[in-house]
Amino acid sequence: MFRRLVTALINGAGKHDYYPDSKLTTRDLYLVILSKAIELARGLICRLFIKESKGLLFLGSRCRIKYKSKIRLGRTVTLGRNVEINALSEEGIWIGNNVTILSNTIIECTGVLRNIGVGLTIGNNVGIAQNCFIQVRGRVVIGNDVIIGPGVSIFSENHSFDNPDQPVSEQGETRKGVIIEDGAWIGTKAIILDGVCVGCNSVIAAGSVVNRDVPRFAVVGGVPAKILKERIKQIEN
Repeated sequence: MFRRLVTALINGAGKHDYYPDSKLTTRDLYLVILSKAIELARGLICRLFIKESKGLLFLGSRCRIKYKSKIRLGRTVTLGRNVEINALSEEGIWIGNNVTILSNTIIECTGVLRNIGVGLTIGNNVGIAQNCFIQVRGRVVIGNDVIIGPGVSIFSENHSFDNPDQPVSEQGETRKGVIIEDGAWIGTKAIILDGVCVGCNSVIAAGSVVNRDVPRFAVVGGVPAKILKERIKQIEN
């Protein structure tokens, strides 16, 4: 009976056809529900200061969220422990439905006040694992159904360094932005650099450094990342 209730609550929160593992005991489920209730209570307080929230917000302990008035949330958003978000930017941050951002991840929209960042959009059904870093200087767009593994770094700014007689810090920056299209999987500790578009349903191997566009359905890996194979041929076969 209690398991059915938990399943109903999960589906009601927007995760359809999602069922708790049958190996979980009733005690395990009680503890999970208690933890989520505490996170929900924190989220209810935080929502009072957020520009827009369309549903539930689960907020882990010791989260630090700055410029809440520039954040818009969809339904059922979970922020894990120690997540840091600085939303100061031209367009702010939009996070879609059923998005989870796990512990110790940092989203930094602005580093210096002389040139604030553009903005961040995260689509629906996105999972961002622990210890990720998303630098939002140019626009960063993450599509729907994207998986981002632990320790991934995304950079949307690059420093100019053409003049060898001048310090790099004085030569300005370029901000082309980053796009990660629907269905992509970014492996553990991969690095996505400014100006890159990661194509729909592509896969980035763990530890890769991506400095150029990734075609749709491609599997890339290495430093710098190169195409290893194409998923579309496997799907067609």
